[in-house]
Amino acid sequence: MRKNSIKNIRINEEVMRELSNIIRGEIKDPRIHPMTSVVAVEVAPDLKTAKAYISVLGDEEAQKKTLEGLRSAEGFIRRELARTINLRNTPEIRFIPDQSIAYGMEMSQKIDALTRQSKEEDDEAD
Repeated sequence: MRKNSIKNIRINEEVMRELSNIIRGEIKDPRIHPMTSVVAVEVAPDLKTAKAYISVLGDEEAQKKTLEGLRSAEGFIRRELARTINLRNTPEIRFIPDQSIAYGMEMSQKIDALTRQSKEEDDEAD
């Protein structure tokens, strides 16, 4: 199976959907921040491993604790995935922090600041 086959893309989306439901609704660990989202999932073509990119809306400490909580609940998450998704192998999940949302917000703030600065300079020139 090729990495970007239609079957692999569907499996990635289904695992991402179920992983989001499990994290949001079934894990009761207080370390996991309530504003945690699964950005993307990449399941290996042999279905043995999966990389789950996790985004946490909060500070660095909240992100660190959330990843710690998710890693400790890895067995429970894998068991729930096996129960809800009918795959030959249930993938072993590695949680990877995703900084893309924070990076996007930071870039948006910089663009807004530059726009305001440019507008102020134009007003002073007139």
